[in-house]
Amino acid sequence: MEDKLLIVQVSKDRENAYAIIKSLASKIRLDILDLLKDKKLNVSDIAEKLDIPQSTVSTNLKFLEEAGLVKVEIASGKKGAQKLCSPCYEEILFQLPSMKREPQENIIEVEMPVGLYTHFKVSPPCGLCSKDKIIGLLDVPASFHEPARSTASLIWFERGFVEYKFPNNLPVDKELKKLEVSMELSSEVVGTSKDWPSDITVWINGVETGSWTSPGDFGDRRGKLTPEWWKLAGSQYGLLKRWSVTKTGFFVDGVKVSDVVISDLGIRNHTSIKVKIGIKENAKNIGGVNIFGNSFGNYAQDIVMRLELE
Repeated sequence: MEDKLLIVQVSKDRENAYAIIKSLASKIRLDILDLLKDKKLNVSDIAEKLDIPQSTVSTNLKFLEEAGLVKVEIASGKKGAQKLCSPCYEEILFQLPSMKREPQENIIEVEMPVGLYTHFKVSPPCGLCSKDKIIGLLDVPASFHEPARSTASLIWFERGFVEYKFPNNLPVDKELKKLEVSMELSSEVVGTSKDWPSDITVWINGVETGSWTSPGDFGDRRGKLTPEWWKLAGSQYGLLKRWSVTKTGFFVDGVKVSDVVISDLGIRNHTSIKVKIGIKENAKNIGGVNIFGNSFGNYAQDIVMRLELE
């Protein structure tokens, strides 16, 4: 296999995207790709396994080869030359044209890189990495002081917290209707485990707002954005969670988890809005946390704060 992931940007390369989509719009061609995922096969082998004529296999292989999804090599066989077929990619990711939203006067958004925390206290297993490499040393909390942390796109720890200071952009003549923070999260265990619950808590301006129990540390497949150098044995992706506070309570993905309201946060009393993410010492499930940035996991974002005004 030449590569594992093919990213097709539909808006930038429509002809190529169309050719690939057209080549996949066939049950026979999908069956061929499924056969080739384990080993190289020749035309005769494919025809026999699918119980179809060799001419049909050849026709459909041509579609896949022209789309760049299958590689055909000439190799010597028992009865002369043979065509060996193999897939070029393990995954195909189609990036659709982004939806451009009109600016809204009553919405203020700030995206904070996961490495730009202003305060932390973490315990091993812990670490951080950019899209290209590990930053500092694994399981050494002092590595969280490294200047290169500003490039981090994944951070993890078992206990403790990281805290971020967002600018307080609330206009003096406006009232805050809703404050929302969204981020991609999972539990943290050495290796991965889909069954590894962890109670992850968020504090805003020092006020404990509520907790969400992550079901596990996900490593069953590679994250859509997770770089190839990151081993499959590590945390691959998380779940995108939306933490929001209104005048009626605090919510995670629309489900109320506490009675904390906007007025409890003292937004007007500070020049910044502090957001702390961590694991409480007395949490029922101390299963660590992974915080994914815009080059890891499944979502191309860091930590986003959204202020919705009256």
